[in-house]
Amino acid sequence: MSSFRRTPGSGHRSRGTPINPTRRNPSGISPIASEAEREQALRDYKVTIEYKHLKQHAPGGVYLIPSIDNLRTFHGVIFVRRGPFTNGIFKFQVTLPERYNDANAWPQITFSSYVYNPHVNVNTGELDVRVAYPSWDPHRHYLVTVLTYLKKIFYMKNFGDDAVANVEARDLARSDPAAYRKKVESCVKESQRSVFVNDPGCTARFTEEQACHQVLRELMHERLNDPATLTKNKILEMVREANKSKSKS
Repeated sequence: MSSFRRTPGSGHRSRGTPINPTRRNPSGISPIASEAEREQALRDYKVTIEYKHLKQHAPGGVYLIPSIDNLRTFHGVIFVRRGPFTNGIFKFQVTLPERYNDANAWPQITFSSYVYNPHVNVNTGELDVRVAYPSWDPHRHYLVTVLTYLKKIFYMKNFGDDAVANVEARDLARSDPAAYRKKVESCVKESQRSVFVNDPGCTARFTEEQACHQVLRELMHERLNDPATLTKNKILEMVREANKSKSKS
């Protein structure tokens, strides 16, 4: 029997709006869906839960933004703050297979920025995820897990025989650390030069600073003495003011 809500203000029961079944079933899976559809819908739901968790627990300096048209594609960037890759800005894409959240359904990470690192394929830009996780256990491994590993490769100083994605970089790091550092420094400079080059469809986009950005920054310095008083309306007001200043100049 269908459930109905009581119409507000009435003193008796009447036919109202059916209760939304997704309130009792937050994953939104239809009770008449096939078993395969139910399993896939549950995998998709777990992806959204993982991303929600990631927003609060992402490794420092790592940012991930969902694709507009694909639930299983994310665009990201890492700002490296110390170590051999200091000041590097590296963009990447995370692609999840359809059966992600099943055993041994590894996520794929591909850098669009050039990365000279023994764990990154020099031709494809793909991070060797399987060297860190020979088996992928969905009960222990998550998006935050693989992003933590992504960050870790930029701080590594020693590389074992399992670093086979770029053997040349691995051997150079062992035999001539100074020459390896020069290659890394060149890689960092290249990442800075190409930061405003945005791939089509990428949601992690960079734009060059304009006059309105400078005005907005000055307004924020002047008016935001107490960050606790910051509200959405105050920000929007300052953005509008900055845009007006730009149009007058």
